[in-house]
Amino acid sequence: MNKWAKWTESIGPLSPNVVSTRVRLARNFTGLPFPGTMRTEQAMEVVARIHAIVANAQGHLGAKAMRILVLPELPVTDRLALVESHLISPDFANKREGAVALAEDQSVVIMVNEEDHVRIQCLLAGLQLEEAWHLASEADDWLDGKGNFSFHEDYGYLTACPTNVGTGLRASVMLHLPVLTMTNQIDKVIATIGQLGLMARGLYGEGTQAAGHMFQVSNQVTLGFSEEELIRNLKAVIEQIVAQERLMTRNVVAQDRMRILDRVHRSLGLMLGARVLNSNEAMSLLSDIRLGVSAELINLPSNVLTELMVLAKPHVLQTECGEALDAFGRDVKRAELLRERLQIALQSNEGGL
Repeated sequence: MNKWAKWTESIGPLSPNVVSTRVRLARNFTGLPFPGTMRTEQAMEVVARIHAIVANAQGHLGAKAMRILVLPELPVTDRLALVESHLISPDFANKREGAVALAEDQSVVIMVNEEDHVRIQCLLAGLQLEEAWHLASEADDWLDGKGNFSFHEDYGYLTACPTNVGTGLRASVMLHLPVLTMTNQIDKVIATIGQLGLMARGLYGEGTQAAGHMFQVSNQVTLGFSEEELIRNLKAVIEQIVAQERLMTRNVVAQDRMRILDRVHRSLGLMLGARVLNSNEAMSLLSDIRLGVSAELINLPSNVLTELMVLAKPHVLQTECGEALDAFGRDVKRAELLRERLQIALQSNEGGL
């Protein structure tokens, strides 16, 4: 797998409908303005503090080795591959004073000088909200030391955006919901979760589209709730959404099995035969194949499809190939790599059909 998406190597709980879990904590150092109003030298001070903390801890968060990447020193392709691998946010990729502290297994990512001084992110496969929260909390304690972060007794952690004040926690779960989308039930689901203090976004978060029937569901507010309450409420809603998707899948397959089977196998055949594939086509085909796995119509490990979903992205693809490619060259290479890896996965699962 490519160097920026180790989280795709495992299969988590409630897969294939739950693709991944992310828990993010927003934190700011005392005595410095928020990143939006900082001078360059102040931003560099924040980076230096993180460097010092990592160095003094001998590069470890618990047993996790950490390394620091300074964004301006990374090639543009690598920075955008980090976005496409869901390790950093899209706007952060071009931050001149930005840096990333990255655990060796990539389960912990610390963005430095994004919207806040520090954004601790934990990314795991499947539905692992409690596990991701414990990792994030461990990283928070490690970075905070003896009260490094701005905290108010009444309001909690102080953040650049008022909606993050309080716990500073944003938990999100990436879901694959093809049948709820195909049966036009997804709008009702989104409206309902909105009434519960949650929101649904696209593949890369706020302002992005739900490509390949992928949605991110997250909490909207952090003030007035404990971290445990936020995690517990989100988990309960996710479990209900997955149960609804799976029930709808069983009903649709029972009513129209041959049509669904044909859709899944057509997409599988196209991916195995295509010599040119753009990223949107690849996402659509992978969504249908993932539906086949969820409906137990084909036998494939779901993490393989998650890996291919990430690999299909333009800049991840280029980091994997190690060469600069134009748009058509990427489409050719994408078809080749996805075809080869899918064939290997099918063969290792005794055909999978």
